Amino acid sequence: MTESGSEWRIHAIDGSLDAFDKTEEREWRAPFVFIQSADTQLGMIDDYFKNPNPNWDKEIQLTEEAVRRANAMTPKPRFFIVCGDLVNAMPGHPDKRPQIRDFKKCFRHLDRDIPLVCVCGNHDVGDTPTQQSIDEYRKDFGDDYFSWVCGGVLFVVLNSQYFKDITHVQELARKQSQWLDTVLEEYKRSQYKHIVVFQHIPWFLKEADEEDDYFNVEKELRLRLLDQLYGAGVRYIFTGHYHRNAGGFYKDMELVVTSAVGAQLGTDKSGLRVVRVYENSIQHKYYAIDEIPLDIEI
Repeated sequence: MTESGSEWRIHAIDGSLDAFDKTEEREWRAPFVFIQSADTQLGMIDDYFKNPNPNWDKEIQLTEEAVRRANAMTPKPRFFIVCGDLVNAMPGHPDKRPQIRDFKKCFRHLDRDIPLVCVCGNHDVGDTPTQQSIDEYRKDFGDDYFSWVCGGVLFVVLNSQYFKDITHVQELARKQSQWLDTVLEEYKRSQYKHIVVFQHIPWFLKEADEEDDYFNVEKELRLRLLDQLYGAGVRYIFTGHYHRNAGGFYKDMELVVTSAVGAQLGTDKSGLRVVRVYENSIQHKYYAIDEIPLDIEI
């Protein structure tokens, strides 16, 4: 399934996505639900708003409530994915280890039948990642890019920092690119109903040809990769990073930018996205934490 072993694509220390490595998961059987979130980012609220005595109690409370509501959902979500910036502290910062510890504590309460899927963000591996920062992330959370099949749908996680700054990780970025080529080629030969991509940094925020920005990917690379993904059959990409809801379309491929579980930089409330997967379409809606429905119509 992946290049390196992992313990933390998980819902508990001893669980992983290996439960989906079953023949029956490769076949479409019925609609299902999953939760897509982003930017739990423990520590950002107090850091960003310059609290003189910073902690991450607010993010812990928000994350724990999101987990509680996920556990109470009917039908049960097939998985819960966090699209990057799991914690706020950058690699090497003294708050990094305590924040990772508390992130894991929050998700130990997630129902053991709902795997947690972790995606790395710039705060997890650094704005300019290094071999060391990638190795540390893999030790803590598992692979930084991987794929799995659930309910007849192929899901792909990418490390978007390899699209943003590869100054010190050119070989790692090359390996992801080669791996992605292989995965997309496999999809062309498969009978999967959809291929869905997850990453932290959006390719774009509103328009595929918008100008370069901190919150998107450089235009030349962006358009080339969007064309590759579209040509391979990808029609849905879910991201985070922006701390606001946004998104748009490249042709008829939808890019979804989901606001944060934690700190907000716009008018949205802390929340997550409930995604409904149907045989011929995927539908989704963002909910504030205290408005997340427990009975999901599907």
